[in-house]
Amino acid sequence: MAKSGSKSNNRRKVGRYVSAESSGRVTARRPVGDDHSPHWYGWLIVDLLAFGMLVITLNYLAVLPGSVSSWYLVVGLVALFGGFYLATRYK
Repeated sequence: MAKSGSKSNNRRKVGRYVSAESSGRVTARRPVGDDHSPHWYGWLIVDLLAFGMLVITLNYLAVLPGSVSSWYLVVGLVALFGGFYLATRYK
């Protein structure tokens, strides 16, 4: 037969009416101010997206020096993808 002391020990740790804090099932909260992006982060996203769109548009209008070049397209697409990547990390 089992000892009665071990049964009472289990009742305090497991059960329907045990608080989550006492059983250790609660994740510690982070401070509220830690999860925000810096002030300049949003402007960087807007600038990269606008720059990428502007470079691609000016490339196809043949306004940029060196006439139409695929390298301008690459620069514009990299700026756009960089802006979209940063936008996914924005908090």
